[in-house]
Amino acid sequence: MTTFLLAFGALFSIVNPFSGAFIFFGATQGMDPKLRAAVSRWVSIYAFSIVAASLYVGAYVLSFFGISIPVLRVAGGIIVSMSGWRMLNEPDATEQRRSEAPAYPRSLDTPPSRLAFYPLTMPLTTGPGTISVAISIGAGRPPGFHAALIAFFLETLAAALLLALLVYFLYRHSARIADFIGATGTTIIVRLSAFLLFCIGIQVFWNGAGELLSSLIPASG
Repeated sequence: MTTFLLAFGALFSIVNPFSGAFIFFGATQGMDPKLRAAVSRWVSIYAFSIVAASLYVGAYVLSFFGISIPVLRVAGGIIVSMSGWRMLNEPDATEQRRSEAPAYPRSLDTPPSRLAFYPLTMPLTTGPGTISVAISIGAGRPPGFHAALIAFFLETLAAALLLALLVYFLYRHSARIADFIGATGTTIIVRLSAFLLFCIGIQVFWNGAGELLSSLIPASG
């Protein structure tokens, strides 16, 4: 269970579906509840696909382009910390999107699968920070083909699946959660989540920078 807890904890901290549910509700408030439920289902499907692809294919893509994991962590940490900083200093995104949302339910002419990907899934739910963290986890897979590798795939797959289920549940019931907590509670949670996201970005950046700096120091006897 060590790999499962590590993968789920890292991915959950980056995705943070609880705070994302409030922004999702603000962006989809004008939708019919049935359409919002369908969109939340597709968001969870897309999120699972992006995380799974990053876990199992991302490391090979990086090696093809000659990008090392420490460089990826530095770049991903910068992106994540900038996103958190922007969320800390910008006006209340939830209230802004609520005011911009139409006062009538959106038409069902547009398929929910098209409404769900951009920007609700990418970059709102699974952005560059999530992808970089998933690739970093996938790069730590055991070498060779044996029981440890199978366990790694099963545990990381379970972590991605549980994360997608949480995204679906929280996004689908985002209206009830927002009404229960209220506007003030929603703002507080979003701000705290933004600060946590900023700290996570700094930590990811520091881990990558530490590895790069240690590679520049010649090994002593």
